[in-house]
Order: sequence, then structure tokens, then C-alpha cells
Amino acid sequence: MNLSSVGEGEDSGARYSTEGGQRSRSSDALRAAQMYYLQDLTMNAIARELRTSRSTVSRLLSMARDTGLVEIQVNNPRHRAPSLENEIRRRFGVEAHVVPVSEMVSDSEVLDRVAIQAARTIGPLVDSDAIVGVAWGSTLSAVSQHLSKKVTHDSTIVQLNGAGNTQTTGIAYASEILRRFGQAYGARVEQFPVPAFFDHAETKTAMWAERSVIRILELQQRMTMAIFGVGSTNSGIPSHVYSGGYLDDADLRALTAERVVGDVATMFFRADGSHRDLRINQRSTGPDLDLLRQVPRRICVVSGESKISGLCGALAAGLPTDLILDEASARWLVQSEGL
Repeated sequence: MNLSSVGEGEDSGARYSTEGGQRSRSSDALRAAQMYYLQDLTMNAIARELRTSRSTVSRLLSMARDTGLVEIQVNNPRHRAPSLENEIRRRFGVEAHVVPVSEMVSDSEVLDRVAIQAARTIGPLVDSDAIVGVAWGSTLSAVSQHLSKKVTHDSTIVQLNGAGNTQTTGIAYASEILRRFGQAYGARVEQFPVPAFFDHAETKTAMWAERSVIRILELQQRMTMAIFGVGSTNSGIPSHVYSGGYLDDADLRALTAERVVGDVATMFFRADGSHRDLRINQRSTGPDLDLLRQVPRRICVVSGESKISGLCGALAAGLPTDLILDEASARWLVQSEGL
């Protein structure tokens, strides 16, 4: 495990607050982190040196991790990578991160474990001047709750697809996910205040000519990174697009008739990755999948074996460049037939 201190000197922690008390606590957190991670001192030894308790040292180390004073990186060179990750890289051409999870834990615990590792994997990849597209959904909601702070400059978080439906505007749900990403990276947040699906394709065509919408679309065209999950109708934790009233019975029947296996940011595809002729995509406000494939880095986070058919379709469509998934799902993926 390789751990690096972000701050240099006692005053580094001051950037997190102009409040004297917070500045002092940040400095203590940095000192404790330097002694623990760089000098190999025990928590008891640090407590003696700082003249405080062991429990306080533990809290200071947690603060150092949560605020980005230290970043934890597990070095995993490709020639030493676990066999599952190697196999996924070989077969699908994506950078794979397999999260070790026991088969005994619940679906919700698997999601939480995957979300934690995804958040810690994504953080070091977000740089200044980045334009990061973020989808909404159950998986991304979980990831957003575990992001660690990282200072960037002139970065933007842009919503990938609209969130409104006949029951709700979707603003509260989607905006909270984007707010967490923006807050973690000090980035500007650009919401996309349109429904997830228009009732008529003609309405979408008309809206896409509006200047307020064009501004968001142009941001999406300049994305340097996109972060998304894979939607599925039969996952252990239902995908929000299927459980949140976004699709009616007629839509679901049409998806079945057209052999749809999943979606990314409410844009649907079949098992072979085909998608251009699907009628529902003409009404969806998600990014055109051909456009999404042009984004340099595309991080897909998946939790749960029941999403494998959707994930296989997303891989066939060439959507992810990076894949973060739980161990059981990874085994199902490499054992899938016909791929």
C-alpha cells in the first residue's frame, strides 16, 4: 500500500478553513498523518507526542483521509494483477478494478463496498480544468456519499441526462448527487433541467434547439471524463430509472420487444451493443452513445450479478474505458457465454 501526504508543513491544513479552530485541527491532522504514514509511529506514540488521547489520534487520521490530506493508493501493476482483473482487461479491453466482497453479504452491503472503492479510485483521476459528466441513479448516489475532498481549479461537473418524470421534477434527487461531486472537487455544477424522457421525439428536437439546452450539450461534447452505472430491470437493488416512475407499462413492453438489456444514463442498448434504431432513445435526454464513446475516460461502476446482462451490452457497445465492480459480478462476467 502506497500512501502519500498531500500537505507540506503545518500551514497546509489552513486551506480548508479560515476559522482558527479548524485551522489548528487540520494542522494536527496533518501532523498525525505524517507521523503515522511517513514515520511509522504507532497511534500511542503519536498520542504521547501530541499530548492527547489515542482515540483523538484515530479521529485526526480519519479527518486526514476524509479531507484529502492523505491519499491512499494500492499499487497493482498489471503483471501482478489478480486473475479476474487480467481476464477482464484481456477480453474486454477495459481497465478493471475488482472489489473483493464475500458472497455472504447483502446486496446493499455489496453496493456500499463497491461505492467506497469507486469513490477512492475516481478521486485521483479528477484534475483541474476537467469537465466531468455524471449520471444519476442508485449506484452513483452511493458513490457520491463516499467522495473525499480534493482541491481542483476551473473544473465542472455536468449532469449527463435529465431527471424529471410524470411524478416528480427529479431535481432534488439528481442535484444532490451532483452537489456532492461538486463539493468534493471544488467544481462548478451544471444541472440539466429537462425530463429523463420526452413524450414525443419532436419535443426533444425542439428543445435541443434552445440556447439554454445547447449550452449544456456543448459542455457534454467537451467532457474529459464520464461516470455512470448500468441500469437493469431485475437488479437486487432496483435501478432508479425503472423504480422511480420514469417508464410506463408501454415503455417496458417496448423494451422487451426490442430486446433491450440495459441502459447507461437512460440511453438503451441490446446485448450486442446496438442502439441507434431504438425508438425510446429518440425521446431520451441522455447523451448519444456515439458521443459518449468519444469521451477520453469513461468510468462504469457496477454492483450486483443481476446487472451482468446490462454490463455485457454496455461493453459490447464500447461504453466503458474503466470498470469498477464486485468480485461475484466479475466472476459472472468472465464466465458469460458468447462473449
